[in-house]
Amino acid sequence: MYRSIITTKEGVRQQKVLEGMTCTKECPECHGTRLNERVRSCRIGGKNLAEVVAMPIGEAMDWVGSIDHPLATDLKNELHKRLKALCDIGLGYLSLSRGTGTLSGGEAQRIKIAKYINSPLTDMAYVLDEPSVGLHPQDISRLKQSLLHLRDHGNTLLIVEHHREIIAMADHIVDMGPGAGDHGGLVTFQGGYGPLLASDTVTGRMLRHRTPLKEHFRQPKGWYHVGDASLHNLKHFDVDIPQGVITVIAGVAGSGKSSLMEQFMQQESSPLVFIGQKDIGINLRSTPATYLNIADTIRHLFAKEGVSDKPVRTRPSTQLFSFNSKGACPACKGKGVIVSDMAFMESIETVCEECHGTRYNHEALQYRYHGKTIAEVMDLTVEEALSFFAGQSFLSQLRMLQKVGLGYLHLNQSMSTLSGGELQRVKLADRLYSTAIHVSAEETRLSSGHTYIIDEPTDGLHLDDVRRLQALFDEMADAGNTLILIEHSLDVMKQADYLIELGPGGGGDGGQLLYSGTPDGILHTQQSVTAPYLRESL
Repeated sequence: MYRSIITTKEGVRQQKVLEGMTCTKECPECHGTRLNERVRSCRIGGKNLAEVVAMPIGEAMDWVGSIDHPLATDLKNELHKRLKALCDIGLGYLSLSRGTGTLSGGEAQRIKIAKYINSPLTDMAYVLDEPSVGLHPQDISRLKQSLLHLRDHGNTLLIVEHHREIIAMADHIVDMGPGAGDHGGLVTFQGGYGPLLASDTVTGRMLRHRTPLKEHFRQPKGWYHVGDASLHNLKHFDVDIPQGVITVIAGVAGSGKSSLMEQFMQQESSPLVFIGQKDIGINLRSTPATYLNIADTIRHLFAKEGVSDKPVRTRPSTQLFSFNSKGACPACKGKGVIVSDMAFMESIETVCEECHGTRYNHEALQYRYHGKTIAEVMDLTVEEALSFFAGQSFLSQLRMLQKVGLGYLHLNQSMSTLSGGELQRVKLADRLYSTAIHVSAEETRLSSGHTYIIDEPTDGLHLDDVRRLQALFDEMADAGNTLILIEHSLDVMKQADYLIELGPGGGGDGGQLLYSGTPDGILHTQQSVTAPYLRESL
């Protein structure tokens, strides 16, 4: 019964409730190795299978190399090639037993790339969606070599990317735009990197622009202290984090940035706001309108002021205008799509033929508010809704979405279609609204005194979007808030007030405090891994 509840979709949705009733502990028999006693009793070179897969990949390579039995020759060569591919792409700090659910999106994608590096297949087309996500500039250099290896093996690589260095290495570039959402969808440039730099597209202008190093830094209003940082791979150091300014936590992938923030949140008793990319519950039915709690207000407007195409005796209930209730299309049950389970293949989604993707039934669609049906209103973009609902009280929530650069989203857009960066900014907009000072329906000011910890906020963002987001961060700091950003973007580092770098490597080779101070000071720090890339970008 336990497993039947926990592992179902309903169990996932009720996870917070179930956490209070259940607990997870390490198995006392296998001590978390998941292997039985017979397997653990078999040893090579004094180590059993559980001990080997728990090693960092670099150490596992050395262990494989130490085996000298003649029957292991072919296996050794194959294992060495596969493990070396993982090290070459910057994942040598991982262990083979690491759960895939604990990997970042960038780590999971690089594992896939490493899998194909030694593949004998040629004339393949690989489509990579932002492989640079979550990577330090040093890791980018390793990634470039792996991508070039795949290309030189006779394959075609199609890369969706925003990073300067990955764009620069491309043989052919297609620039889409000019804006996002309904403002995009056009090819604004095709050609090489040189002509792109000389072009007048948004991408061309941003690639030409070099963000200068900040000259005047905000002064801290106080300090947070993290004592004896020792969580996971952290090497027992103390560090102070300034309050009232923008602090960037830098370092190569796996250096301990997230571990430091995790220990900080465990030690700090004052309220903190953590905004990551994995802590938003999403499904086919969740939309920006439902997440920000403005869908109910819109349904009330339809129930109160909606005009029916047909004579009606009584006013409809608000439930009629919900695709999760009485207004749901009977065919797709309010999902807008029909999901066909293909057993061992990926499920197939097709647009519902009954409602044509609107999610609503015929009765709900017969009512109009200012000339639009509920489906047409919910299909408005945030920018369009700001104009359509002029004067309504919930516009401040929409303005927050626009402020974080998501004005192109549709109110009814399924949250499952959003990227990790978009989901993160939706949550940021919600947090900013919930803590804002609401002067009037038309004016909302950011409140002060809050501490935000944001995990890689620029992931998946165009250089121009990074600039806009940086302006928002400056506005939040100027209002009296503390921002702690786990970040790899050099542009964000150059505009920060304080910089903390961990490293020098990942996993066991990381976890050391390399630098703590204003960004200009790191340029002269010999042990810094980031400094050379920061100097080069100036």
